[in-house]
Amino acid sequence: MTVTTAPTGTGPAARRAPSRAAGLARYAVVRVGQGLLTIFLTISTVFVLVRLAPGDPAAAYAGPNASPEDLERIRAQLGLDEPVLTQYLTFLRNLLSGDLGTSYSFQAPALDVVLGRVPYTITLAVSAVLVTTLVAVPLGIWMARRADTGRELGANVVTVAGQSMPDFWSGVMLLTLFSVLVPVLPASGFATWSGLVLPTLTVAILQIALISRLVRREMTGALTSPYLTVARARGASERTLVWRFAMANSAIPVLTALGTRFAAMLNGVVVVEVVFSWPGVGSLVVRALETRDYPLIQATVLVTAALAIGVQLLIDLAYPLLDPRVRLGKESAR
Repeated sequence: MTVTTAPTGTGPAARRAPSRAAGLARYAVVRVGQGLLTIFLTISTVFVLVRLAPGDPAAAYAGPNASPEDLERIRAQLGLDEPVLTQYLTFLRNLLSGDLGTSYSFQAPALDVVLGRVPYTITLAVSAVLVTTLVAVPLGIWMARRADTGRELGANVVTVAGQSMPDFWSGVMLLTLFSVLVPVLPASGFATWSGLVLPTLTVAILQIALISRLVRREMTGALTSPYLTVARARGASERTLVWRFAMANSAIPVLTALGTRFAAMLNGVVVVEVVFSWPGVGSLVVRALETRDYPLIQATVLVTAALAIGVQLLIDLAYPLLDPRVRLGKESAR
């Protein structure tokens, strides 16, 4: 996305508005097309890779005591005795009709199995974004207002440490502390809402570190800008300077980063879901890989890719709407 500042005084507002709307519509069409192409290439690559990986789905399906004749019969039932190209063409034909096949391990439509897990993953990602916003934004502002002080240096060290922590390590530490040493929160599952706390905190630790440092950088630049110096000289209160001027100027990059991190979380919470036995898409794809459940793997990749690309598209389209000075693509070149 090409982002420039729209020139002022280039014509009547009534003439610019349709042009802007048309530019946004063109950009949306292009981005949707790019997203569909990305999904197609991703699912095609996964289709080939899972069949090149070691392991026999028929053996995983039939169990360790299956005879060679049983395995051959199961391969024929699953269509795995066909050449890979034939399997791929059949997959594409079924994909166009919304049929991603039947899960070997669940004996149910693979797409339905994945869609049943999506709400849990979205719940975890949304919770992590909310916690990140509530903690990272005030923390970043606090760090910016205390730049070059000992307390800011200490907070900076903490955020760097948080940025360096693997999710697995953070999850195990939180699990040990709050479910074993001080058993106040459940260790796994989603029987009650309290089961959401530890997975959310685990995901949020890295996000808080990233977003707080971004807020600090944006706010530091805004607080030292000339227009804020003028506002301060005119007697504006510190609260007004921070929230009305500096934060407003920093809002778009921060909101964009939060949206991008949310899209990344939809695909990046696999480890957290496994650690806490969270019934989301991440733990489902691990099971699918273990059992060589090709339809389930393909359905999982398709759904998560579509979600992530859809969220990113919404972020890109919201950017020029949030800031009227921003134009897209060819419109900015006129």
